[in-house]
Amino acid sequence: MIHRKLNILLVEDNENDIFLIKRQLNKIVEEPVIETTDNLQDFKRLLSNFAPDVVLSDYNLPECTGLDVLTTVQELDDTIGFIFITGTIHDEELAANTILSGASGYILKKHMNNLGEKLEPLLKKIVINMTSKKELRNMIRQNKITVNKIYDYLDKMNSEDQAQKENINKIREAIGNFDINRTESDAG
Repeated sequence: MIHRKLNILLVEDNENDIFLIKRQLNKIVEEPVIETTDNLQDFKRLLSNFAPDVVLSDYNLPECTGLDVLTTVQELDDTIGFIFITGTIHDEELAANTILSGASGYILKKHMNNLGEKLEPLLKKIVINMTSKKELRNMIRQNKITVNKIYDYLDKMNSEDQAQKENINKIREAIGNFDINRTESDAG
């Protein structure tokens, strides 16, 4: 069992599958908070407003594919775990492509009876990654706060001396380069 709150965004159009997946999630996650949708527009809204820890998605949906959903997640926040739960992936190449595209895993719906057994290790792996990334995000957040405080201080400095103005501009430029380099190294 996963002993923490987990925000789960379920992208599924079949009501029976929604019921079965939710039932299995309640067995393996102590405190699941589950939102569901079956279309990309609502998904984008929920992705921003609900802030899921993991997205579970069918592959074939009425208005899009699971790969469209995965791409949307990656564009907004590529740290969000993504798992396909689908009946569509019969082709090994397509299954491999979902993983290569960035999915954390996939489970076939034919295994719905033992979904919990297959899903729990994938979710545990996502939770472990979330914990380590949370520490990194906090460090980045603190660095950005520090940089913003320095910018505020520089903005408050009222310099009439040309040499001081040039020095302030050099400091701003150096901070900007530092911030860009940090962002690039954090992305890598």
